[in-house]
Amino acid sequence: MDVELAKPFIKAAIDVLSTMAFIKPEVGKPYIKKNTVAAGDVSGMVGITGDRNGSVSISFTKGCAVAIVKNMLGDEIEDIMTDVKDAVGELTNMISGQARAGLAERGLVFQGSTPTVVMGDGHTISHMTKAPIMAIPFTTSDGSFTIEFCFE
Repeated sequence: MDVELAKPFIKAAIDVLSTMAFIKPEVGKPYIKKNTVAAGDVSGMVGITGDRNGSVSISFTKGCAVAIVKNMLGDEIEDIMTDVKDAVGELTNMISGQARAGLAERGLVFQGSTPTVVMGDGHTISHMTKAPIMAIPFTTSDGSFTIEFCFE
């Protein structure tokens, strides 16, 4: 797996969270994921098609997701579960969209589906290909999140 492909995802995550939630995540070392268990408590997933088929997911720990939502919405939180689910879907869409734009600059053109959001302890993520899954861990002062992607 080409680690260069991780760079657009790293840039997108830092740009989107810095702008939308005033959070500057610290990136960890990308690795090849060996199982389907999500790294967090709430995950957004986008299927991608184009030059290659695959998927992108972002899993947030509960503390990280709640902090992001509070920063995005201020005091306007009405239903934290609904707001977290909506925010994770929107962040997944924005980060994967910006990352796809970065990949297009490298000659890989993709379209993304509407995000799906899954919540719950120990949930699993089934990526849509059998290709190796690249995982990029991030930490924030309120918890962590992990971006995963794989392409055929």
